[in-house]
Amino acid sequence: MALHITRLSPHFATTGQLLPEQMAEVAAAGFRALIDHRPDGEGGPEQPASASLCQAAEQAGLSFVYQPVVPSEIDSGDVRTLAEHLAALDGPVLAFCRTGARAEKLYRLAETQGLLKP
Repeated sequence: MALHITRLSPHFATTGQLLPEQMAEVAAAGFRALIDHRPDGEGGPEQPASASLCQAAEQAGLSFVYQPVVPSEIDSGDVRTLAEHLAALDGPVLAFCRTGARAEKLYRLAETQGLLKP
């Protein structure tokens, strides 16, 4: 399964659900960190658990952050938390959820609110 990456800045991009076996490809694409915005179990039993994704990411040399966000419940705290993660992580960072839309929305809100470091 090929990665479909949407670059929003030189240091941040989004994609849909990742699988553990894709972590080496993510690292080879130049990313240094991942943010998982998808709550465990949201997609049913076929969705990989964040723990297995974290383990695979770390084995590929990637930092991994689990920040689950329910799309209909995004609030200012979620936006601030994303900005804090981005300030702390070495980039570039790839954030993901089911389709990438939730990750992009969080980033755009943080950008609009001036929460991102230049």
